[in-house]
Amino acid sequence: MFIGRERELETLDKLYFSNKFEFTVIYGRRRVGKTALINQFIQGKNAVYFMGVESNARQNLENFSRSILEYCTGIESDGVFRSFQTALEYVFKLSEQERLILVIDEYPYVARSEKSLSSTLQLLIDKYKDNSKLMLILCGSSMSYMEDHVLAYKAPLYGRRTAQMKVVPFEFEETCRYFKRFSDEDKALLYGIVGGTPQYLLQINDKMSVEDNIKNTFLNPASALFEEPENLLKQEVREPALYNAIITAIATGYTRMSEIAGKVGEDTNVCSTYLKNLVALGIIRKETPYGEKASRKAIYAIEDNLFRFWYCFVPENNSIIARGAADLVYKRIEPFLPDYMGKVFEEICRQYLWKLLLSGKCPVQFSSLGRWWGNDPKNKRQTEIDILAEQDKSTALFGECKWTNERVDLGVLETLVRRSELFPYEQKHFYLFAKSGFTKGCVDKAKEMGNVTLVRYEDMVDIEKEPR
Repeated sequence: MFIGRERELETLDKLYFSNKFEFTVIYGRRRVGKTALINQFIQGKNAVYFMGVESNARQNLENFSRSILEYCTGIESDGVFRSFQTALEYVFKLSEQERLILVIDEYPYVARSEKSLSSTLQLLIDKYKDNSKLMLILCGSSMSYMEDHVLAYKAPLYGRRTAQMKVVPFEFEETCRYFKRFSDEDKALLYGIVGGTPQYLLQINDKMSVEDNIKNTFLNPASALFEEPENLLKQEVREPALYNAIITAIATGYTRMSEIAGKVGEDTNVCSTYLKNLVALGIIRKETPYGEKASRKAIYAIEDNLFRFWYCFVPENNSIIARGAADLVYKRIEPFLPDYMGKVFEEICRQYLWKLLLSGKCPVQFSSLGRWWGNDPKNKRQTEIDILAEQDKSTALFGECKWTNERVDLGVLETLVRRSELFPYEQKHFYLFAKSGFTKGCVDKAKEMGNVTLVRYEDMVDIEKEPR
């Protein structure tokens, strides 16, 4: 089942139909669906597809040769080219007569085994690009390798690519396509639990309840997801133990740099390097109050929902899970789910506003949005605003998100208006997002003010509906 990625496929098709030499770099974290995207794209096209393996150069050359010769003859062959340069040159010559796609998937495995591969590709691209109809695609899951050895300024292939594509997890709207049999509320819960990574979404059984899916995946030692965060770290980083400790610290409420460093027992400079790597992997995000570029108020949060759910609930219950007591662990987790979902709902609301903006239906034409927190000098206490987005120095949008079973009342709107007074914008538009709707008093006040939009969750989740 292939879902989504329409924009990525459209981009690849445009490159393909240029009918001239194209070199595209596709990269992204493991499990995010890069290979599925490529396979969908090359269907029905002339293509040599080769996936590198974590082995030596000889093994990779044999596999590469087999892929080329099978494309040419239609049958498997044991023939082996003399070298990678010979094999690649053969493909370049083939592409002088016809449009041909060459995909080298898991390129870092091949390039690490054959140190001169990038330089060889550079040489052949420079030699053949003017007369070639080859569309070369290099794909890799090792983010650091692809960025440092393929995309970076000092890399041999720098300046040769004609496009690059970082494949990221799906947003909420796309994940709903996987969850058609679930209720609207369950769709949000599942997005909050496994996020938008396609391989994780495929682990969800739509014939089971959310509760049973949690028990069957996170609370089941035999499940593919049970050890996924730790296994992924082992594949991506050299010192998974310290990375694991840092993520655990953030999950348990240590969000500032000094707090994280103190919790894991390392210097802040050391933690800073590790955190940058986790941010690059899309596991952690660094947040500053909206509008403050460099701030001492910066905090760190877990970006990937599966990692967040796992680190919040699995490690502390590991001993019980190992004894097969999934029911007992779920009873411990369940009371915390509404609070856990608060941050997830905020992200869903931010994505909704982006959709409004891109469809030309947002009253405030912002270029970025985020969360704000800081001091309220009038009340002499810390306060925060779930969503703040600026159009210009005089116009801004303020939003509040409530994932509760009670309808949002007038007090929530009044509080948001009061907090907006901390900012000098002349034109303000307010958005209230609610899981369970709004009280009559809130609806009446919103109509009276005229600059308030009330959005029910049920109107956000149906991807077939147009935003109101």
